[in-house]
Amino acid sequence: MSASIQTPPAPTTPEGRRAGSAGRRLRLAPVSLPSTVTASLLVLAIVANAALQPTFFTLYSLTSNLATFVPLVFAALAQSFVILGGGLDLSVGAITALSSVTALAVMGGDNARIPLGIVVALLTGAACGLLNGFIVGIIRLQPLIATFGTASVFSGVTLLVLPVPGGAVPSGLIDTYRMAAGPLPVPLLLIVLCALLWAVGRRTVFVRHLFAVGGDRNAAYASLVPVTGTTIASYSAAGGVAGFAALAILANTGSGDPFIGSDIAMNSIAACVLGGLALSGGRGSGYGALAGALILSLISNILFFLGVPTTYRQLASGLIIIAALALSVLSSKGGDTSER
Repeated sequence: MSASIQTPPAPTTPEGRRAGSAGRRLRLAPVSLPSTVTASLLVLAIVANAALQPTFFTLYSLTSNLATFVPLVFAALAQSFVILGGGLDLSVGAITALSSVTALAVMGGDNARIPLGIVVALLTGAACGLLNGFIVGIIRLQPLIATFGTASVFSGVTLLVLPVPGGAVPSGLIDTYRMAAGPLPVPLLLIVLCALLWAVGRRTVFVRHLFAVGGDRNAAYASLVPVTGTTIASYSAAGGVAGFAALAILANTGSGDPFIGSDIAMNSIAACVLGGLALSGGRGSGYGALAGALILSLISNILFFLGVPTTYRQLASGLIIIAALALSVLSSKGGDTSER
């Protein structure tokens, strides 16, 4: 005679029902920074930069500043695709570095090969992202562990392609990146392009599936959302967008550097947090990621004009990330926690 273990019934008392409902709300309530806080931080950062740099709004200063901001803007957008789907990509920086050196090797300083270099950078990034998506979506490794491992692999391949910093970037790419189209600098147009990429992408079935998977993976399965395919596509899309960041780095620095991606991964995650994306997935937008990247870049400018030594800037960036996370938790606790 066998004994069966029965699951106790759900509580029927008012207190039990409230406790169960609270538990569900706790699981579903994402922790993220409110968009009003992100907007306020962006405005404050711009005002502080303008106060510390009187020439901030001149065409030369805007071009110079935005040229250094664009790589992180694209990296943050890349990271947002993964985070919105409930994942995390620690290899974004390594993908950016690998895409940059492969493009550099293909172009060889020849202006006629710029289109080929662009294609190679984007395809390299997308291929690296596809590998990440396969490991996370098919093999089912944890994103943190999987992308930490692939970051080392991509970094190793990068060193094989370009062991030491150097190489010649085609002058046409550099000149175009630094020029202005009328009153608008090209780096600003690239940031607008980045926003347009999200504006177009957010209307697609892929992004709707991305929100569904990041919001509740089990519910997405039940709703016949292709969870595995969406996960793979999110990492591949992130890698492709990281290819744009690689091209921006090449155009801005004028040479190749296999170590250029060392800080990009963590900064892209920090930008997403500052932009109001929930690290649990399913909440936020690419616009927020772009705003967060601009905030981080402007803060770096502020630290520079305040004379903060380079050795302390990483510390300041870390403190800002912690403060943003703490603020997001407090905002979540103080806000509406009803089921969505």
